[in-house]
Amino acid sequence: MAKTKPQHAQPLAQNKKARHDYSIIATFEAGMVLTGTEIKSIRARRINLKDGFAQIRNGEVWLLNVHISPYAQGNQFNHDPLRNRKLLLHKKEIAKLAKQVSDKGITLVPLKVYLKQGFAKVLLGVGKGKRDYDKRETIKRKDQERQIQRTLKNFD
Repeated sequence: MAKTKPQHAQPLAQNKKARHDYSIIATFEAGMVLTGTEIKSIRARRINLKDGFAQIRNGEVWLLNVHISPYAQGNQFNHDPLRNRKLLLHKKEIAKLAKQVSDKGITLVPLKVYLKQGFAKVLLGVGKGKRDYDKRETIKRKDQERQIQRTLKNFD
């Protein structure tokens, strides 16, 4: 039986630049520890993953530098937009991540945030930074594939 890719719900936020700047080696799905106003802001798509990254500290994974805008109808108990948020993963997954991140040039990058059965989930990518020539090569390859598809379409 062929292994299928997990189907994720419509992403509420996506980090498009991550796949451009990093070659993604593996992905992990993690839950997020959020406050009441944070989940409301996420459901309203008021989240920005662009500068975000994850770190492993004391056997826990933390999501840093992800901006969740304060909830518009919130009160004085509204959340801090850039606070560190704990990610929920199994111990074995955290150990696996820690082992991979210990290598030089490897980092944890949030790729997208989506809702799954009412819970906010983040898709974490284990990424290795690309050099400038790698980025140019990727762009060149995509352009070639696009040109081939265009030619095949016109040929039919």
